[in-house]
Amino acid sequence: MTGFAVAVTGIGLVTPAGIGVKENWDRVVEGRPTAAHHADLAGLPVTMACRVPGFSPRELGLRGAQQWDRYSQFALVAGREALAQAGLGSHDWADGARVAVIVGSGAGGTATLEEQHRVLIEEGPSEVSSMTLPMGLLNMAAGQLAIDIGANGPCLAPCTACAAGASAIGLGRELIRSGLADVVVAGGAEAPITPLYLSAFARMRALSRRGDDPATASRPFDASRDGFVLGEGAGILVLESEEHARARGARTLARVVGYGASADAHHVTSPHPGGKGAELAVRAALADAGLTGRDVRYVNAHGTSTPLNDVIEAGVVRRVVGADALVSSTKGVTGHPLGAAGSIEAAYAALAVHHGVVPPTANLTELDPRVDVDVVHGQARPGRVDVALSNSFGFGGQNAALLIAS
Repeated sequence: MTGFAVAVTGIGLVTPAGIGVKENWDRVVEGRPTAAHHADLAGLPVTMACRVPGFSPRELGLRGAQQWDRYSQFALVAGREALAQAGLGSHDWADGARVAVIVGSGAGGTATLEEQHRVLIEEGPSEVSSMTLPMGLLNMAAGQLAIDIGANGPCLAPCTACAAGASAIGLGRELIRSGLADVVVAGGAEAPITPLYLSAFARMRALSRRGDDPATASRPFDASRDGFVLGEGAGILVLESEEHARARGARTLARVVGYGASADAHHVTSPHPGGKGAELAVRAALADAGLTGRDVRYVNAHGTSTPLNDVIEAGVVRRVVGADALVSSTKGVTGHPLGAAGSIEAAYAALAVHHGVVPPTANLTELDPRVDVDVVHGQARPGRVDVALSNSFGFGGQNAALLIAS
């Protein structure tokens, strides 16, 4: 391994699998799905989703949270957990200008924007909230987190659809490599379970229609999969230069050793039929790390449970990584949290490396015969994981791949 590595010293998770790293990891390793019908979605084309359970901003200590969209609330809770695990206190930096924040999102504060658009139409422009843009813009989770922790370094908000969280982590590593930051708080946040997003995805026929048994609806790589289940949440990682982490005696949970990004340059929603862009991103990450596909023990697949993605991604994994690596998609548990998916799944990949356990693919009962890789299902598989690959592919043909090592 000859690439540049950054230490992961803290992880924070707010997902449908739970609030906090322990609750998340326990549920993902058990492979217990989270999809369910929700009464407030009645009347929409699809009424099932994967929601963060028991999320109460006030109980979680977010003062003034009524002025933040739900996606920003998720980011702050996950960010605070990640910093606490890293042993870093907010507003307690030797040099805040050396601390950066990068939080990606695909939908941003869409719940706020949708509600205020309703107010505009039904009640008139004078009733639109003055907080609409401070709550709804795509950069506000990053901005609110930087304010919350007193980080004065670069503050960025990549919007690469479902690759946004992974893009944030990759860009965070590049900030450290370039010397512009010692610490980067990076990840993704999303709260897209709204009438507009559910209706739009349903019109695209992207969502599962297995309404008779929602818990089994998200079934990556299964022969009977028929679409994804919309999810939400945030995953935040604390990244540090290895020198910075060593100097303060921090524990390293895992290391980000490679990052690759690409564009399909093919279609705004459909993946390239040959997986061209996805393969470019994975090969770029391997080259960046000075590794080959044979070095990868585990692949946390993008694995959306859609007919096209899963087969195409499996082909890329087979060609580039080979048949020996273990593959799973944690979206069987969490559903698809869009722009937060990449960072949540990078966190799961880091935990797989740290604990030596590969989580299973929930709801997989009959492997699609076109999927010619070793997909872990039924139960978790223990074993040493020296290197894990985490894939993220987004609308617009935007792809990101992260390599995470021990």
